[in-house]
Amino acid sequence: MKVAFFDAKPYDRPSFDKFGERCGVKFKYFETKLTEDTVKLAKGYDGVCVFVNDTVNASVIDSLEELGIKAIALRCAGFNNVDVKHAKGKMRVVRVPAYSPYAVAEHAMAMLLTSIRRIHKSYIRTRDFNFSLSGLTGFDLHGKTVGVIGTGKIGQVFIDICKGFGMNVLAYDKYPSEKVEQKGVKYVSLDELFTSSDVISLHCPLTDETYHLIDGGAIEKCKKGVAIINTSRGALVDAEALLNGIKTRKVGTACLDVYEEESEHFFEDKSGHIMDDDVLARLISMPNVIVTSHQAFLTEEALSAIAEVTVFNLLKIEKGEECENEVCYKNREVGDCK
Repeated sequence: MKVAFFDAKPYDRPSFDKFGERCGVKFKYFETKLTEDTVKLAKGYDGVCVFVNDTVNASVIDSLEELGIKAIALRCAGFNNVDVKHAKGKMRVVRVPAYSPYAVAEHAMAMLLTSIRRIHKSYIRTRDFNFSLSGLTGFDLHGKTVGVIGTGKIGQVFIDICKGFGMNVLAYDKYPSEKVEQKGVKYVSLDELFTSSDVISLHCPLTDETYHLIDGGAIEKCKKGVAIINTSRGALVDAEALLNGIKTRKVGTACLDVYEEESEHFFEDKSGHIMDDDVLARLISMPNVIVTSHQAFLTEEALSAIAEVTVFNLLKIEKGEECENEVCYKNREVGDCK
């Protein structure tokens, strides 16, 4: 099976080459993202492998169908960048629903600790042999209340980490988990979570319902000085509302691994360019904001799991078999195939 691999990065290749060679899947790596202008590069291939910032809209899907593409393999969990309804009846769409929940959950906690204990500022100071502690006072996580929105695999790992720090945990999920409740976690409404939490961490998918889940109204309900962590999807947070919340001192800390307009900036070296996104530039300039460029997934274990599951998904499609990781199965209703 031949697969056109878009938005390829150096760290992608070792794992995909390893599992591809083992299973007879040949990847052709393209550094460019999949768009309406680059879709023609998929000519002669059986499938395409895409990531979070590739464009897989109706036009691209139609072009892929004309080129004889049988499968769209997402090497990520989210699929909000794919028009799955339009793909129905045209080709199969698969994803990697869980690669390393530990990678993302640990990154979320790492960002939180870095921010509230001012570790990033201390690191910069000591590099200049400045050993002053002024302005580096943080606060304990022990005894604080964390609100976790989304209690899937990543959310549950993050809850376990927070429990290890002695935090009180509140949770919100459209589909509460009995397993989570057995951990002593209380499910509450979004309003109660906003008003009661010292820290809020997002671990839910991006849907029409969750778009701008954290907006001006939500921030207004929060405690003064709330810490907000987003390692899921950028558009869960209204960036302008967040910026305003920081300026008014309502938000004490923001830890962002994702950003709603990230596709034009993240994963690329923009150090020699003028930042034309004023909101992102202002967020990065804030002393109480940490931005990482969609890095949470980036561990050796996660990269290996992503490649292995993606190759498994492609082999299932090549054999004409159903796959447990399907988002859109030809001639079936759109939705997870579980």
